[in-house]
Parts: sequence; structure tokens; C-alpha cells
Amino acid sequence: MSLLDEPDTALMADPTLPVQRILVVDDDRMICQLNSDVLSAHGYIVDVAEDGADAWDALQFNTYDLMITDNSMPNLSGVELLKKIYAIRLPLAVIMATGTVPTWEFANHPWLRPAAIMLKPYTIDELMQMVKDILNSSSNTIDLFAPPLNRRTQPPTDDLRA
Repeated sequence: MSLLDEPDTALMADPTLPVQRILVVDDDRMICQLNSDVLSAHGYIVDVAEDGADAWDALQFNTYDLMITDNSMPNLSGVELLKKIYAIRLPLAVIMATGTVPTWEFANHPWLRPAAIMLKPYTIDELMQMVKDILNSSSNTIDLFAPPLNRRTQPPTDDLRA
């Protein structure tokens, strides 16, 4: 029996809520497929994009409740994608699932930090718990963490070492 046959009911999407839509962005097709299959089996509507540029295109035509993105991708990195999303103040919760955290970018631009960061490799249970936690929290959308109006004169107030 595979993980997709019987999803853990504790990690299932809440059936009393409207169906939630997730965009999975990763240049590794196997990761995209696995994440898509698992999320779909748990009741989510899932679209996939193979890089940040494809994700940006998808964001122009669809509304998502959550985006799960890698950082190191061709054409448009996860950080570059976050910058575009923040620039238009798109209300979107983001999980960065990556092998290497862009610490320098987040230290210099704290408003770029996603709602959560998940280091690869991660388990299916870790993924599903993070998705459930983020979607159940109303304070994780990007519009609440928009950059300050005058970024050059306002120093970062957050410390990534905490």
C-alpha cells in the first residue's frame, strides 16, 4: 500500500472549508509529481510549475491559497519569484522548500521571507503538516509582509539568527 492510498486523516484538508488551491514550483519533476500527488490525495487542487517563470505565468491567470517553491531554479529563482509577488502585493502564503536557504537575501530584505521554510529532504508528513499549519493560519499571506516604502533608509528589524 502506498502513501497515496490512505492519507493520514489528521493531515487532510478540512472538508468544511472551500477546496484550497496550491501551486507547487520545482525544477525537479519527481518532486513536483510527488508533492502534487500527495497534496491531491489530501483534497487540495494542485497546479505545478517547473520554474519561477512558469509559476509567475500561472499566478497571472489563477488564484492560489498557497505556493510551495524551491529557490534554485532556472529562468527565475524562488527569491526572484518572491520579489515579483511582493512587488504587486499579491496575497499569497508561501512555503520555500529548498536545499539551500537564501540567508543573505532574507537578511538584507526581511520582507522576502516566506511564511515557512522547509529544508530538503523532507518527509511527506512534514510537508502535509506544514501545509495544514500555513493554510489554517490567516496571518501568513505575503501582503502582511510587504516591503517598507523606503527600503534604503529603513534598516532590517529582524535577525535571522533567532
